[in-house]
Amino acid sequence: MWRQLHLRLRSLFRRHGQESELDEEIRFHLANETEELMAAGMSPKEARAAAQRDFGNVTLIRELTREAWGWAPAERFLHDIRSAIRGVQKAKGWALVVLASLALGIGANTALFSAVDGLLFRTIPVPDPDGLVRLRWTGDNGARHVGISYGYTRGDGVQGYFSYPVFEALRDANETLSGLFAVAQTPLTLIVDGRAEVATGFAATGGYFGVLGLRPAAGRAIGPDDDRPGAEPVAMISHRFRQRRFDADEEAVGKVIRVNDVPTTIVGVLPPGYTGIRRPDAAAADVHLPLATLPLPERDDRLADGTTWWLPIMGRLKPGATAAQVQGNLDGVLRAAAQSALASHLDGLSEEERALPRNRDLSAEPRLLVDSGRQGLYDANPRSSGQALVLGVVVALVLLIVCANVATLLLSRAVSRHREVAIRMSVGASRGRLIRQLVTESLFLSATGGALALPVAWAARGLLPFGQTSPFDWRVFAFAAMLSLAAGMMFSLVPALRATRAEPLDALKEQSRSVTLSRSRLSRALIVVQVALSLALLVGAGLFLKTLANLRGVDVGFNPEQVLLFQMDSARSGYGPEESVALYARVRDSVQRLPGVRSVTMAQQALLAGGRSRGTVHVEGGTDPGRATHMMTVAPGFFDTMEISLLAGRAFEARDDADAPRVAVINAAAATELFGVENAVGRRFGFDQEERGEIEVVGVARDNRYDDLRGAVPPTVFRSAVQSPLRAATFAVRTGGPPNALTPAVREAVRQIDPRLPIMNVTTQTAAIEQRLSDERLYALAYTAFGGLATLLAAIGLFGLASYTVTQRTNEVGIRMALGAPSTGIAWMVLRESLVLVAAGVAAGVGMVLLAGRLIASLIHGLAPTDPITIVQAAALLAGIAAAAVWFPARRAARVDPLTALHKE
Repeated sequence: MWRQLHLRLRSLFRRHGQESELDEEIRFHLANETEELMAAGMSPKEARAAAQRDFGNVTLIRELTREAWGWAPAERFLHDIRSAIRGVQKAKGWALVVLASLALGIGANTALFSAVDGLLFRTIPVPDPDGLVRLRWTGDNGARHVGISYGYTRGDGVQGYFSYPVFEALRDANETLSGLFAVAQTPLTLIVDGRAEVATGFAATGGYFGVLGLRPAAGRAIGPDDDRPGAEPVAMISHRFRQRRFDADEEAVGKVIRVNDVPTTIVGVLPPGYTGIRRPDAAAADVHLPLATLPLPERDDRLADGTTWWLPIMGRLKPGATAAQVQGNLDGVLRAAAQSALASHLDGLSEEERALPRNRDLSAEPRLLVDSGRQGLYDANPRSSGQALVLGVVVALVLLIVCANVATLLLSRAVSRHREVAIRMSVGASRGRLIRQLVTESLFLSATGGALALPVAWAARGLLPFGQTSPFDWRVFAFAAMLSLAAGMMFSLVPALRATRAEPLDALKEQSRSVTLSRSRLSRALIVVQVALSLALLVGAGLFLKTLANLRGVDVGFNPEQVLLFQMDSARSGYGPEESVALYARVRDSVQRLPGVRSVTMAQQALLAGGRSRGTVHVEGGTDPGRATHMMTVAPGFFDTMEISLLAGRAFEARDDADAPRVAVINAAAATELFGVENAVGRRFGFDQEERGEIEVVGVARDNRYDDLRGAVPPTVFRSAVQSPLRAATFAVRTGGPPNALTPAVREAVRQIDPRLPIMNVTTQTAAIEQRLSDERLYALAYTAFGGLATLLAAIGLFGLASYTVTQRTNEVGIRMALGAPSTGIAWMVLRESLVLVAAGVAAGVGMVLLAGRLIASLIHGLAPTDPITIVQAAALLAGIAAAAVWFPARRAARVDPLTALHKE
């Protein structure tokens, strides 16, 4: 073996010398043999011929010798690659179409992979992510009265949040984890160098950075000593925040900033790109704080409250420990801690409160679940998974069209190489050798197309509706490479097999009608497949475009035009409840005085802006367990500012102050839901069974959309912000002109009241609604782009097939025209044959649409997935584009000169 390896390496580095030595040996042998034969009496010519006969085929001997050197396969591969490059150079236009098709098809699939990879598979960027576990629980939980989530909940009955006292109990009883930590994220109000702003905050218990193995970029990490009550407030800031607020100043460490009005010292800076246990594509929170010193609003005592469950918990396994062992270690601890929190909660209630139905018989305990934490605090959104499935089918269809199109182009090109292939087979080339060469040439094209697909994929990521994609790393490159290989094999084998089925005798006859017809039938079948897939995508594009138009045309029940929205959270700036009421009143009055402002109001959240609050309503005199409704807390003037008309009764007035009887306005849907056909004004309800008559309905408003443009208008109860003060408020300002133009004046008005008070999420009501349509808009954009691409590819395929057909039938066309056939008849003949293929593809595509309709039924609005008008429009568009693509070959056929064609014949 070593000797063979030595010879191969020697042949690799001394290849030119070996070739020279081989030629010299052959010449020497032939010369020596010739001399001996001449000495035996032959003439020089006869001696050279005899020596040549005795020696054999010189070329074959050279090939056999090279085989013995051991690098023949590599040489053949390089020869095939060189042949492929020469082929591309000879047919630049054809190669450009093939490479563009591959780049678009592979690029679209690679872009989707990067999104799905980030959505479902990517682990968090910390040392040994597989050693992390995530704690969750399932079942009923009598101790959980308040839950605060951050969008991490899986949605299948599994909860991922614990109270702080429960975390302490788990931490103290832990025997199977090397470290355990709890986290929370919250917006923060910062004052840096006297300037207030809103920042993203992330709080964690003291072991967080140690368990994850963080090395700060500057300063030190937050440790357990920082996470104890009474410790001096400290913070770490993200690399991005330091770049933005401190101009990358190395002296940022040690500076004091105010976090929710609490002086806090910066002790460290996080490394660039650090996201911790958040998803890898998420931006790092601006400020990281110890959980025990998190500056919470005055009334918020969640650190001590065992019934407020708000903290995700994770940990790292000890060497050799398993998730099952962690569960065995801590499940009983969780139950005991929950029971203790429940008992403490009940002990703090009066006897009457304990007797209320909501507090009677509370005893349920949760069961602990422990599973992998390699993806951090992240659960794939089922909606995003569904989107990935639908788009995955779409881009897979595009790739199939690309492969069919490239196969059609290869079949057409194979005709021009038919004579070359047949001649090579006639002189001894094996069919396997020719197939290998043709497949290698196709793989070269697919590899080049795959390389060109990477920039396409990078640009196409913006079309995807998931909002998160993976960085372009080796996983994405590997996927693109594998897809290129698979696509190359898919579209190369059949044309290669077809091309090498020719008999050598056919080569001498120039044409083989049977082979030509066979290829033609296969090309036609591929065109039908392309048209069918293109129609399915065009119908999808039409459905999503109409869905977007339908949703934009929905009557939202109020006037969203010329309304500016902004949010404030006074509690994070140190305001108490009563101070907040006065503050918001001053802000409202100050903004009201601005030129161009018609009216100002505020609410718990803006309509159709993504906020949601739900409650249970118990009607006075009823016995039902309560009706679920949407809830909104609004200030006086809300209905006038939002231009929501009242159908009965009145809106909130000055007499509905904090000391007055509690009142509410409900919408028409709630009036029907709660009181049927009776007049709702004057009726009473409550948010608890014992308080059924506490709130009086004083008005019924027109139905308005709350948080969704689809489905029926939800029953909604409006409470007065005077009787239920808001901690955080969303202001709505109706203007006389463009609302965005008023933003600087609003900021200045708020700054004049308190420069420490930032305003957040400044937008317009129309922009907020448009944001709700982002998924539909991206679906329409993606389907339109992919449908247009598929149609373009199908048109290219039809053009290529028609051009090939015209070339093959030039003689026939000449004879027909010589016999009197009109040019229009010749053109129609070509057009008719192509349109028959389009008709067959449309029929197959309609069948696909009917079968796949259920897949997108939940994503469209206002029309059926088999909407006949959309199908007809898509088919007409496809037929028109196909006719335009075939028109040029048809016109060329109509202009054939009969004399020239007959002369060629």
